[in-house]
Amino acid sequence: MKPAAASTSFSGPFALGFLSAPDQAPFPGVLTPDGRVLDLRQTLAWEPPDLRAVLERWEEALPVLHTLVHEEALDWRPLEGLRVHAPVEPRQVFQSGANYRQHVIDLEVAHRSSDDPRTVEEARAEIAAVMDQRAAEDLPYVFIGLPGAITGPFDDVVLPSWAEQPDWELELAAVIGKPAHRVTVEEALEYVAGYTIANDLTDRATVFRRDMKAIGTDWLRCKNAPGFTPLGPWIVPAESITDPGDLRVTLKLNGETMQDESTKDMLFGIARLVSYISQTSRLLPGDLVLTGSPAGNGIHWGRLLRDGDVMEGSITGLGVQRTCCVAEKVS
Repeated sequence: MKPAAASTSFSGPFALGFLSAPDQAPFPGVLTPDGRVLDLRQTLAWEPPDLRAVLERWEEALPVLHTLVHEEALDWRPLEGLRVHAPVEPRQVFQSGANYRQHVIDLEVAHRSSDDPRTVEEARAEIAAVMDQRAAEDLPYVFIGLPGAITGPFDDVVLPSWAEQPDWELELAAVIGKPAHRVTVEEALEYVAGYTIANDLTDRATVFRRDMKAIGTDWLRCKNAPGFTPLGPWIVPAESITDPGDLRVTLKLNGETMQDESTKDMLFGIARLVSYISQTSRLLPGDLVLTGSPAGNGIHWGRLLRDGDVMEGSITGLGVQRTCCVAEKVS
């Protein structure tokens, strides 16, 4: 892990992080905009070992956190010099695919077969019609990710030697704050504790099975290498994000802007995704709901990730993550 960039560019009076001092165990902390950190193990009655333990008692914790950030006499320390880990270790990761209209159109056009008789304009029009139908029929596309793919927001990302087309996918992630099963769209946001940033890396070359096309996508292979999901830096309480349906998602590669889109382009918003997932599965505190990635991926630009690349991802009100790509060393 690398030391945290001392950035506190988040919305609201505080955010939550999982941090550590050199040679010490990580701790759950509350962070203020002026760069002060408070160890929650020493200030919350149940001495939570991590942020998932805070989220499991979120309704109790939230008002206490509001009080703590105004207590000057507590043992605050500076953010500078601390290391920032992924903010939460979820039990479940739900990932939404094909959820940004323009992104889906771009991918479908990029993956057209060489003998497709349609012009680019015809293909775009047909794909757009399919997207409209999906939205009208309320059919999000959700699959399962592995917690083992998560890494910190400032960690290096190792590009596996087998990954031929590693790509970026910056996404808004909702963090669940209480068990949710078969909840309605109208009540779904009550189960979201906060939001964070996820970069859901994908090897485009292994998205589809080459040996058995009828099987379709291979999400295990293309998305779940260790470190393929940089997460964080912070969890910002949902109450501090006025409208998660209108946030700017921006990814820069080596300083050049590649993705820059509003979450307005999502086909299915946070409430619809949480409700949809909960009809089948039981969401648990600390679980992540990744909401899909906007247009501007490497496959669109014809420029995939390689050794030495630096990705900087930001979402309005949630801070900034910065990760460096490192090619896997094969002996």
